Amino acid sequence: MFIDGEWCDAAGGATTEATSPATGESLGTVAEGDRDDARRAIEAASAAFPAWAARTGFERAALLHRAADACERRADELARVLTLDQGKPLKAEAEGEVGELIEFFRMAAEDGKRLTGTIPEPAAPGRRVLLLRRPLGVLGLITPWNWPYTMPAEVLAPALACGNCVVWTPAPSTAVCSGLLAGCVAEADFPPGVFNMVLGPGPEVGDELAANPGTRAVAFTGSSETGLTVAKRAAGKAQLLEMGGNGPFVVMDDADLPAAVEAARVGAFLGAGQSCSAAERMLVHERVRDEFVERLAADVAQEVRLGDPFDDATTLGPVNNEPGAAKMDLHVADAVEKGARVVTGGSRATGFPTELYWEPTVLDGVPPDSIAVTQETFGPIAPIVPIASLEQAIEQTNAQSYGLMAAIFTGDLAAGMRYADSVHMGLVNINETTNYWEPHLPWGGSARSQSGIGRVGGAHPMDALTELQTVLFKA
Repeated sequence: MFIDGEWCDAAGGATTEATSPATGESLGTVAEGDRDDARRAIEAASAAFPAWAARTGFERAALLHRAADACERRADELARVLTLDQGKPLKAEAEGEVGELIEFFRMAAEDGKRLTGTIPEPAAPGRRVLLLRRPLGVLGLITPWNWPYTMPAEVLAPALACGNCVVWTPAPSTAVCSGLLAGCVAEADFPPGVFNMVLGPGPEVGDELAANPGTRAVAFTGSSETGLTVAKRAAGKAQLLEMGGNGPFVVMDDADLPAAVEAARVGAFLGAGQSCSAAERMLVHERVRDEFVERLAADVAQEVRLGDPFDDATTLGPVNNEPGAAKMDLHVADAVEKGARVVTGGSRATGFPTELYWEPTVLDGVPPDSIAVTQETFGPIAPIVPIASLEQAIEQTNAQSYGLMAAIFTGDLAAGMRYADSVHMGLVNINETTNYWEPHLPWGGSARSQSGIGRVGGAHPMDALTELQTVLFKA
């Protein structure tokens, strides 16, 4: 772990073994911290905060650029270890995530230089008012395993840029690549205590970061269930929560089907479907459903390559962990039992080093009440649900508690905008896959859902991680 500028073991000496989902091999042992380690890191961050907050945005930016430089120097290593530890294909995905990681640090460095307040007009004469942006203090950052570089970076970098100190706890199942990222940040030589990483189980370390009075803000990315627990434990603090999604991917009868099929494949199988923005339920108009299913099956057979994630031809690697694979087992079996037809895939693949390789799966005629539609599957699955109208697409989109990302394919822009106006979603893509997002744009769930609060992307986290101070003086 990395606490107060030093690499250290867990105070209690506990460790756990890391195993690669891609190869099944041991990646070594990692520290397993507890509440005492989290408290020690929070104390270090609290002590470092006054001096760090007093630095200029330009001084902080220089260190963030140094962290980005370290990531660039170690880019090949970062990508290789990401593939080993998380399972995503090296060429198709891991190298791209490293590129985004670097972009987040560079972007935050520059945004921190431009953090501004305002000078509003006073009501009384002879006075001046300044509205200044101030950092909050110590941020407790809790991140998942599906994007173990970019999801920490999209909050960590802006938090540091605007003057906060950070205690980060990554998901235990990707602790090895997270440690490598922490090493790159450590190479930038931030003052001791400004950046800290504590490894350990969420109910221990994550809970301490949420509840400890020493953290003034909490950022979390993960499931809705865990996110709601974090929100309760962090009551009264600033919160930035990106929680679950069950993205509807709507295909209307006037859609450009070849484009829709390509976008559906990307939406369902990027990251082995382990993305909160995945196209988890495909609402396809009955007039084009048969053709869409036929085209999608052919496209998956041609373009999706399940295999060794170190093979350049591979586009789909294993899922990250056994609970995720077991959820796929359950969701597919439930859909088939309720009448869905397996078009492609439908089971775990054989002949691989681990049992975490799941075939890319397309299911047709999936009932709306099946758990593959009502819950977040988080696996390589494309469940197709027939619809008869735009109104039905809107109704089914809003029938669930998720509200992160949706997409609609239609030749009628007015219909696309009507859909966007009517659904409870933080983001809506028209004629684009659910997984398309640009890192400088705001990203987050609708307030009318359980998909989170606040926005990441570019400088947007700084809205949640700073507060306005009003300074009034009489001339």
